[in-house]
Amino acid sequence: VQLQASGGGLVQAGGSLRLSCAASGIRLSINVMAWYRQAPGKERELVAVIPTFGGPNYADSVKGRFTASRDDAENTVYLQMNSLKHEDTAVYYCYTTSGGLKYWGQGTLVTVSS
Repeated sequence: VQLQASGGGLVQAGGSLRLSCAASGIRLSINVMAWYRQAPGKERELVAVIPTFGGPNYADSVKGRFTASRDDAENTVYLQMNSLKHEDTAVYYCYTTSGGLKYWGQGTLVTVSS
């Protein structure tokens, strides 16, 4: 199983980025997916959960600004990030579990300049 995250970069405050997480070796359509982030000097925190049924759930800090989605045909999940703030600066990871095992993407760095 591999999760390949991409789409990070440098953006000014108020800007937007879209992160992608492409999976291989696992069908995302039957697994709960999640996005986490880890800012410098801080613990990793949950950003969004994409269930197999129903809509995504978000951390309060990103609610209304971030949108998580999945494309089962592409076996990819996305995180659309709008109205970015300096405090959104972090390495973003996609995550899933399957068969009792945990899988993390390699992380993609998002830097928001104020």
